[in-house]
Amino acid sequence: MERAEPGPRLQRPAGPGPALPRERSARPGPRRALRADGMRLRERSLRQDPDLRQELASLARGCDFVLPSRFKKRLKAFQQVQTRKEERLPPASSQSIPTFYFPRGRPQDSLNVDAAISKIESAFARLPHERATMDDMGLVAKACGCPLYWKGPLFCGAGGERTGSVSVHKFVAMWRKILHNCHDDAAKFVHLLMSPGCNYLVQDDFVPFLQDVVNTHPGLSFLKEASEFHSRYITTVIQRIFYTVNRSWSGRITCAELRRSSFLQGAAPALELPPPQSCPHSERPRLPCPRPQPPGLGASPQRPRAQAAWVLWQNVALLEEEADINQLTEFFSYEHFYVIYCKFWELDTDHDLLIDAHDLARHNDHAISTKMIDRIFSGAVTRGRKAQKEGKISYADFVWFLISEEDKKTPTSIEYWFRCMDLDGDGALSMFELEYFYEEQCRRLDSMAIEALPFQDCLCQMLDLVKPRSEGRITLRDLKRCKLAGVFFDTFFNIEKYLDHEQKEQISLLRDSDGSGPELSDWEKYAAEEYDILVAEETAGEPWEDGFEAELSPVEQKLSALRSPLAQRPFFEAPSPLGAVDLYEYACGDEDLEPL
Repeated sequence: MERAEPGPRLQRPAGPGPALPRERSARPGPRRALRADGMRLRERSLRQDPDLRQELASLARGCDFVLPSRFKKRLKAFQQVQTRKEERLPPASSQSIPTFYFPRGRPQDSLNVDAAISKIESAFARLPHERATMDDMGLVAKACGCPLYWKGPLFCGAGGERTGSVSVHKFVAMWRKILHNCHDDAAKFVHLLMSPGCNYLVQDDFVPFLQDVVNTHPGLSFLKEASEFHSRYITTVIQRIFYTVNRSWSGRITCAELRRSSFLQGAAPALELPPPQSCPHSERPRLPCPRPQPPGLGASPQRPRAQAAWVLWQNVALLEEEADINQLTEFFSYEHFYVIYCKFWELDTDHDLLIDAHDLARHNDHAISTKMIDRIFSGAVTRGRKAQKEGKISYADFVWFLISEEDKKTPTSIEYWFRCMDLDGDGALSMFELEYFYEEQCRRLDSMAIEALPFQDCLCQMLDLVKPRSEGRITLRDLKRCKLAGVFFDTFFNIEKYLDHEQKEQISLLRDSDGSGPELSDWEKYAAEEYDILVAEETAGEPWEDGFEAELSPVEQKLSALRSPLAQRPFFEAPSPLGAVDLYEYACGDEDLEPL
């Protein structure tokens, strides 16, 4: 928009008379064109100013009057804003923001790397040629300030499995790098075991570590010659580690998950506990049996569960302190492995370490419904793709199944069965899905001549039990918040446990779940009972060495307290068929009867 030229200015002469028009002086052509270009540029820049839109709009409508003072003030402010935008602001300094994310642990200011390296060099100086073999790595592990059974990961991390020994220079270079980059036990453990280029652990990464435990732990000395059971025991421990630690179900254990678990370290015990006492693993003579017999079968006395704080203590560190491997019930117990493997062997009729749906259905006398068996084999909770294509599951998947079946109170077991019952995978159990599983329960109860509760009544009971936050749908959070999630799951797919829960009152179930103080978990109770049964089967038919009854172990004493009240009665109070018989009638003869 070009500025309108003002009208002719009148020039008044010095004397009286009318004003005459003044002649304009001629201006050169280029100067006029330069002015027009400048006005066009100014017009484009002014149109971008939001404060001048109203004035420009009025000019477009034909209003040619704008206050000069206001126009100049707006123009000057607009030019100042444009100048500020063109100036680049200096980038924010990162030093002003404190570091708050430490994926490899928070660095320790008090750590003296040179002092730590000098201790390691002193330990190597005592070794021949300053080279450490696998047998010498225990001394090196203690010099590093690590638990004894880190010796396997330390040896493999320094490349000792390729050469058979590790030099002091190579180990110091490896450990110095770890001290500079890894600042807590979880980061160090993951760095030692992980594959190159990864920042997480998969199942195969634990094999060297656990193989060293099998080879050197005194509680597993009986297992050295039975190498065929090494891989089975290692597989069981790995699955239990992932069952407890890998809360994301990703098959990869990260540093964060390892820190939150009790595998490397946990809460320290509140009370100072006495040091653990080693218990030699008693050997029992074994009878011929169709299932495989891992060596070392025998019941060893266990420490009372009142010292349950040991379970929350460092599990890997306790391998060094605890001579009886069966005391470490969370991951490493051989007795637990024996129970799991024998249960699997009974189902695996062809002994190919794979079982199909028909084999799994025979577990616990067909207690689990066929619909739930089909869901397990659908891949909702299994990982082996090759086995799934063949319609089978492996021994590793059976470990997850058995622990989840016998203990439905843990977060992993609740997630396990929730995944199976969530047919559409929408993260919630609808009433249709509950009715789908309950229909088979009703048919099985009818075949047993037991009147089944109508689904509507059963649904009301389950909703009162779980108390979901959203009407008409039960989420995973609702079941985790509920203290009787096991009762909920058993109602829909486990007929045996469902009948057991029906015989108990809900108050007694809550009392069992709210037991104050350290208690055996449902899985530990099951494993202890089944192990005693297996021991009894092995010793059946053998004569007693003496006439005295064997003393009950602390676990057996605790289990005996959980039995029915009738089993706790003294002998003279036990009911018998003669309890309802009048003994005076048989003591008196006909001659003693008085006439009526």
